[in-house]
Amino acid sequence: MPQDLFSHLHFDPAQGHIWLAGKRMMLLHARAFALLRREAIDALGLEQARAIFTRQGYHSGALDAESAARLRPHATIDDMFAVGPELHMLEGMVRSEALHVEFDVARGAFSAEYLWHGSSECGAHLETAGRGAYPAGWSLAGYASGYASVFLGRPILFREVECIAMGHPHCRVQGRPAEEWEEGEEDLRFMRGEAINQIERARSSARGGSEQRIVGASAGFNVAFDMLHHVADTDAVVLFLGESGVGKEIFARNLHAMGRRADKPFVAVNCAAIPESLLEAELFGVEKGAFTGAHAARAGRFERAEGGTLFLDEIATLSLAAQGKLLRAIQEGEFERVGGVRMHRANVRLVAATNVDLRAAVEAGSFRADLFYRLNVFPIRIPPLRERRADLPLLMEYFLERYSTRYGKAVTGFEGDAVAAMLGYGWPGNIRELENVIERGVIMARDGEPLRLHHIFGGGEALGPLPFRVRAGGRVENGQAAQEGDDLDLARSERRMIEQALARSGGNKARAARLLGITRAQLYYRLEQMGSTS
Repeated sequence: MPQDLFSHLHFDPAQGHIWLAGKRMMLLHARAFALLRREAIDALGLEQARAIFTRQGYHSGALDAESAARLRPHATIDDMFAVGPELHMLEGMVRSEALHVEFDVARGAFSAEYLWHGSSECGAHLETAGRGAYPAGWSLAGYASGYASVFLGRPILFREVECIAMGHPHCRVQGRPAEEWEEGEEDLRFMRGEAINQIERARSSARGGSEQRIVGASAGFNVAFDMLHHVADTDAVVLFLGESGVGKEIFARNLHAMGRRADKPFVAVNCAAIPESLLEAELFGVEKGAFTGAHAARAGRFERAEGGTLFLDEIATLSLAAQGKLLRAIQEGEFERVGGVRMHRANVRLVAATNVDLRAAVEAGSFRADLFYRLNVFPIRIPPLRERRADLPLLMEYFLERYSTRYGKAVTGFEGDAVAAMLGYGWPGNIRELENVIERGVIMARDGEPLRLHHIFGGGEALGPLPFRVRAGGRVENGQAAQEGDDLDLARSERRMIEQALARSGGNKARAARLLGITRAQLYYRLEQMGSTS
């Protein structure tokens, strides 16, 4: 075991804490773990128990992958990758012996084989269940898959091809990209909650579904989708909470796809995009001659969603007057078109979303308390991307494939420095920002090339300063250690690009923003961060 990792292990008996690589850990009796596995199998069945332990391992591996660059800031990418198996040993799970590890991040190629000695998990299973016909290293394989997937920025699957729980003399695992395994999707589903698998089954028959697939395997992602599973077959109002760009509409569409209204329309309304004067007509429709320009009767969103789901996004942007009109339609279950006298029934399932703290808005007087209680029947918080690092490789792979197909490009994968930059970035714009970055990168990349850092950065809207720099030769260094001139310093490069754009535009910020491919507001923000608003 390399000594450098021991310096990151700390015990704090006074507080009852154990820390490894800056993350809190805990010790667990191996015998107790064995009994826990046995009870989980008995209570849930083999497949559900395997799924739970696989996901637990996947999340642990993803967390350790985030620490790799920080733990070995001066290492080659090969030595940095070895942090995962070594941390796994230090955590008391298994001793890994690498038979071969080969990867080319730029091409997305990966192949690895390890012998596992003294597996605590497989030994626990053998102790409580005896020999069987299937491998038992569920969390161990999940850990290896999660670590490699996050580290390499694409879905990697490890399978246990030999196991002491099957009577073999040792455990042997092999890892490669998910699509290279026969029936790799079968393994992937163990890393996703049951609700996600149900959605994928429902998608093929649902009308009005999103073109975007459900993508994710992190703990926060699975918790949110498990809540969908509980509420999907009811007509309860669901309120999605979360920052801008986390995918609230995608969650709403898939809630619809899972429910009994799946064969009816899904109608989405962006409340922030509708002028106050047109809101009532947009939601409830208009009768012919109701106002100047109303040359024909027109159905509103409530009618168009008849029998299905009405999704009201950015609900907090509605004025108090508009909130009152919406509340009446929800409470009474009926409405009138503008200029009409006939009542229409509102047979819709209502789903809303906001990135605002509605309780605080109620206290501030900007949101009606009675409407809040009508909407807050079943709230679901969708975590931001910075809390869902384990989802990054799945999302990166998905968007790369999607936009390569859309633009007819043969982009081979992500180069190592691009993966490191994306894993080290905070993603304030969440999944929407990640999608935009990859789409822009695909447009810039040439056929047969991987997505490189300059493809992401050079499009104009940079990722901003990162906690490390990537050196030539695949070496990664933190900000304190990187001093040499061949570093890729994103903050300095961004400043240089902005200065050049301002020089070319003669100081005209609107034109400079166009040259950089960003908005004027984004340019002003960057100038403020640079300490210059002139």
